[in-house]
Amino acid sequence: MGIVEELRGLREGIEVTGERERGREYILDFARVKVFPQCAVFPENAEDVIKIVKWANEKGVPLIPVSSGPPRIRGDSTPEIGGVMVDLRKMRKILRIDRRNRVCVVEAGVTFEELLPSLKKEGLRLNMPVSPRKNKSVLACFLEREPVMMPRYHWDASDPLLCLEVIFGTGDLFRTGEASGPFGLEEQWKIGGAQKFPLGPHQVDYFRIVQGAQGTMGIVTWASIKCEILPEIREFFFVSSDELKENILNFIYRLLRLDLVDELFILNDKNAETLYSDGISKGMRIPRWLVCLGIGSAGRFKEERMDYKISDLMDLAQSFGVKLSRSAGDIKGMEFCEKIYSPSEPYWKFRKGSFREIFFITTLNRTPFFIKEFLNFLSECGYKWDLGVYIQPIVQGTSCHLEFTLYSQRDDLDDIFERGSRFLFEKGAFFSRPYGIWSKLAYSGNSIFTESLKKVKGIFDPRGIMNPGKLCL
Repeated sequence: MGIVEELRGLREGIEVTGERERGREYILDFARVKVFPQCAVFPENAEDVIKIVKWANEKGVPLIPVSSGPPRIRGDSTPEIGGVMVDLRKMRKILRIDRRNRVCVVEAGVTFEELLPSLKKEGLRLNMPVSPRKNKSVLACFLEREPVMMPRYHWDASDPLLCLEVIFGTGDLFRTGEASGPFGLEEQWKIGGAQKFPLGPHQVDYFRIVQGAQGTMGIVTWASIKCEILPEIREFFFVSSDELKENILNFIYRLLRLDLVDELFILNDKNAETLYSDGISKGMRIPRWLVCLGIGSAGRFKEERMDYKISDLMDLAQSFGVKLSRSAGDIKGMEFCEKIYSPSEPYWKFRKGSFREIFFITTLNRTPFFIKEFLNFLSECGYKWDLGVYIQPIVQGTSCHLEFTLYSQRDDLDDIFERGSRFLFEKGAFFSRPYGIWSKLAYSGNSIFTESLKKVKGIFDPRGIMNPGKLCL
């Protein structure tokens, strides 16, 4: 009996496909060597996942969990040595939206396109990445610690992810934080539980073992996610500049300390144009750098609150010698605000064609150094195509996500990407989400951490069936 037949025998009606053409959607878009999965199985609940994991342990078959649709641009959910894709896109229930506690509970297959309208009806919103793909799984996004636009609500690197239900590589079902019990979800809701507290059970924060693990520890079936109140009135401002001057960075640091704005991030002209337009438009008037600032207000005295926030923001900008405006060249603030909160299809970075992205963690004050050094590196490589830059303060501004996007059709783009990654690593870039070659950079000089991670892997996935080949595992 083949793998497909064995998987179909786990439960009557479970979908399994071994079609090679269907397997193409699980391959890394930029892969030089195409590795196809043996088949894909589509569980519909946690019981299905448990059966699949126990079967894989018995047979020694690798499992690669995936919950977003294609394309695959980073490689965390693509096969390294074949195996079975555990496609969670049929698990797409929004289990609960709780406005009072500002939290929602969603299954792994729920996408941004599905969740955002449902939250809006309840007067809630997500602290989310800039214009994610329509078919991007919300749960997968936050498991991978994608940078979010509102650093004032980003208290921990794990935010806005809260409690999880995970099936570890042993086949054991486990719930983290407040969701660990007693009782199931519905019983907890009846007695006032909201799955808002992520720590534990006991003295171990188990969700941190799963978050950022790229599916190497287990398969998450649902998660609770922190939400924020949807503003009833909004304003969006820009600070435009030809360079990232010290007074602008000091202004941003002060904003972060005062919690005065919601959305706060920086784009260069190439990324701003690609995001705002069709990505092909030429001749748009856009400043070299845009500091993007959003303010919102809701509830009682919302107009008064909005007035004093804007007044304080204007006074603060003046004190640092920067100028605020509701438009930047051809970009209108409120139109831009709508775009960053609208899922894109195709993903907005594809509007210029092929691209590669290099992102890492640093501090805001060091971003001009990295930008200057990387531009010098690209000049030496003869790279003359567009370069997008995105700077996102995270965790209350204590650090920031710095992202370079190489928009190019060059045949040697992969080579520039790899050399550029090594160059930035040597300059001090911290690859906190080590995909592909970044894992070798991140783990090569840290044998103690690598050995510790392998010991943890041995506890939660002793047979090594969960997404082998990722991280240092």
